Amino acid sequence: MAAKTMKAVACVLVMLAGAATAAQAAAAAQAAKPAAKPAPPAATAYDPALAARTGADAQGMRKYVLVILKTGPNPMPDGERRKAMFAGHFANMERLAKAGKLALAGPFAKDPDGWRGLFVLAVDDLEQARALVAGDPAVAHGEFVAEYHRWYGSAATMLIPELHEKLQAPAAPAQ
Repeated sequence: MAAKTMKAVACVLVMLAGAATAAQAAAAAQAAKPAAKPAPPAATAYDPALAARTGADAQGMRKYVLVILKTGPNPMPDGERRKAMFAGHFANMERLAKAGKLALAGPFAKDPDGWRGLFVLAVDDLEQARALVAGDPAVAHGEFVAEYHRWYGSAATMLIPELHEKLQAPAAPAQ
């Protein structure tokens, strides 16, 4: 039977049975409709290969060490030595990113508490993080001191270095 016909039949039956209001008749008609099939569960976008590549656990998370770089006791005066120290700092970050150890890095805005920058290192413990940061020229010189904090965050953070490369415009050719 068509839905319209079923509704009409239900209304007549309710009225014959003594239903006092049109609202009761409409409710009876609604009840006479065949039950809708439940929607199938939404398909998951889970990618097991990507989870393995990023080190994700069952919740899509992983362990990291968050390193806060603060102003150290030996600031290097402006000049060629400072430029060389920071060139080494950036080269160290690039090396760690290519090795899959540095997931995220960046400077802070001028901060009254001396916070200068951060690293998110894809390592399980503080000692591994200390070993990786010890070789950074800015830390080794004392321009920065490092604070280490365990952090549990999205494994998708591991994708930042490869995405970042896709966002950097090519360098202009030298003239």
